[in-house]
Amino acid sequence: MNQIEQHIASIRTTIPAGVTLVCVSKFHPTEAIMEAYQCGERDFGESRVQELLPKYEALPKDIRWHFIGHLQTNKVKQIVPFVHLIHSVDSLRLLEVINREAEKIGRRVKVLLEVHVAKEATKSGFSPEEILSISNIQYPIGGTPSHSVASYPWVEVCGVMGMATNTDDQAEWRRCFREITALASKLSTLNTKQISMGMSDDYLVAIEEGSTMVRIGSTIFGVRNNKV
Repeated sequence: MNQIEQHIASIRTTIPAGVTLVCVSKFHPTEAIMEAYQCGERDFGESRVQELLPKYEALPKDIRWHFIGHLQTNKVKQIVPFVHLIHSVDSLRLLEVINREAEKIGRRVKVLLEVHVAKEATKSGFSPEEILSISNIQYPIGGTPSHSVASYPWVEVCGVMGMATNTDDQAEWRRCFREITALASKLSTLNTKQISMGMSDDYLVAIEEGSTMVRIGSTIFGVRNNKV
């Protein structure tokens, strides 16, 4: 049993049924992805379009590719034909472009709305209030939204994605995850079922707080080589 196989087997013992493991393969070579694939994994996460495209071409077509990084609007059309789920929709402008490119090829694209609950201002995403507003759910401090997810019929909003504050404080992780889960529960009228939260360091807490999808990279593949 090689290291990747060992790591996946260990992680699998901690992930309950109903929670999807997304193997974050960014900055890792196709050989490493194939090792995970041969263990039965089919969900892989990438954060750069220029890295994802050659991997998509080289690897088996039954892989479900998750785009988990910041997505530039001018690169949307390159991944819309095949991407399984875009986790990182952080603006109405991006939602609009995904809808337009998806309509051109007649393929409805699944996305998650990225919510910002962490303390770092550098992290991107909608505020919880903004997500409630564009979801056409009345919020006490908001008025009637000028745009809503209903305006983009070629986009299927499947849920939300978020990250905890970068800290060792598990109480802070839990606060972030609870806020994300509470928001997701208010979006039930949209048939949103997915809550993507939890990474290598904090995924166990995320699962306890309601995550349905965890994004794990370094614990599976080891330290990333950013030059790949």
